[in-house]
Amino acid sequence: MRSFLLLGAVAVATLALAGCEKPGGSADQTNKPVNVAQDAAGAATGLGTAAVGSVAAGAFVRDAAMGDLYEIESAKMALERSKSAEVKAMAKMILTDHTASSDKLKGLVASGQVKETLPTELDERRKGLLDNLRGSGGTDFDGRYIKQQIAAHHEGLVLMAGYKTAGQDEALKAFAAEVEPKIQMHLDMAQKLGGEAVEHTGKDTAAPAAPAR
Repeated sequence: MRSFLLLGAVAVATLALAGCEKPGGSADQTNKPVNVAQDAAGAATGLGTAAVGSVAAGAFVRDAAMGDLYEIESAKMALERSKSAEVKAMAKMILTDHTASSDKLKGLVASGQVKETLPTELDERRKGLLDNLRGSGGTDFDGRYIKQQIAAHHEGLVLMAGYKTAGQDEALKAFAAEVEPKIQMHLDMAQKLGGEAVEHTGKDTAAPAAPAR
């Protein structure tokens, strides 16, 4: 049943992405609803790919490596553009931890302990996430970054926890077990910031009280 639901999510995400893309495949960075829909569809697709990566070594290495690349690039962007000290603190931690896990995985492959191939660039889904983040402006940036981080770290947690439990390669299982608690910590931080952002926005955008008659 779980596999069926995940496959369904992937199918829905694929259709959503197709509907959100402009002719030629480039995202319209001025169309916020479209970009939000693309992020949401990408999150659903990510959960499906993480489920596959949680049992297949090649898929695990690919997704773990690209997840690190995405996290590193998005964290650098947040450190440059965010106006929030809390968001910057989270981005700094994410940058440090995902750089370390990226280096660790590269070392496992370079040493021959893991006989898989590392990707050399991001996939189109993660490139799209970065494009949408890059195209967000003003106060929209922090909210978009936080939402992407919640989705990405949820995906990463499924990947790491799943491979730690069901994977076959012992070196990769140890790697997953080492990285999992850090991803959980990042997810907890992003969810906390997301909750605070929702509450803060609600207060800022509430309609003014009607004058007394």
